[in-house]
Amino acid sequence: MTATPAGMTYADYLSLDQLLAAQHPRSKLHDEMLFIVIHQTKELWLKQMLHEVALAIDLVRADRFAEAYKALSRVSRIQSVMTLSWDVLATLTPVDYSAFRHVLGTSSGFQSAQFRELEFRLGLKDESLLAYQEGGTAGRAKLEAALAEPSLWDEANAALVRAGFEVGDDDAIAASWLAVYRDSEKWFDLYQLAEKLVDIDDALAAWRHKHLLTVTRIIGGKRGTGGSEGAAYLASTLSKRAFPALWALRTEL
Repeated sequence: MTATPAGMTYADYLSLDQLLAAQHPRSKLHDEMLFIVIHQTKELWLKQMLHEVALAIDLVRADRFAEAYKALSRVSRIQSVMTLSWDVLATLTPVDYSAFRHVLGTSSGFQSAQFRELEFRLGLKDESLLAYQEGGTAGRAKLEAALAEPSLWDEANAALVRAGFEVGDDDAIAASWLAVYRDSEKWFDLYQLAEKLVDIDDALAAWRHKHLLTVTRIIGGKRGTGGSEGAAYLASTLSKRAFPALWALRTEL
């Protein structure tokens, strides 16, 4: 029976019975619980970030920039919390982790559909990554939708067009954003939007760097579960940027 608002408890509202029953260690080792909770928490934060990015995309499309800034600032704050959480996972020593690593089987964070969807929604679209999601799954369907639909970067560039700028190719996009920065007072809304995007990209880069450090600290150069290259793969992602034109223009200012 569903509790009414008048009789609803904290546990009812948050579905704590289900939430706190969702941890199922596959070993009897103490440290596996931390590994599960950390990764489940990250997935919850990813869900919230996707919620905020979806709102921001709609708001930018409607030229409601000030409202979009709030959603994007929230994303950046969540990213900071997620990056700090690697410090908690780093309390797991190589000996601790190797004791239960075998129970993970072929599962891997590389398979996180929500992380990939976040990248796609921001503008980092790579169709080849669909191969890591089984066909017919909800995660695969969301990634396919994210590939097909305009990203946050697409909508930011569409806002440039509505303001009278050219975005016909990458060079035109870069030149238009540079013009926004060179006359930031005139184009303050677009300028602020760009800086909010850079905040997110900056935080994403910090996340990738801390992820690499934590993985290297725990497993060194070993291959990751699920057959990934582990630290070597993570190192290869450090230069990825969702909004590269906004970084490149800084050299030209």
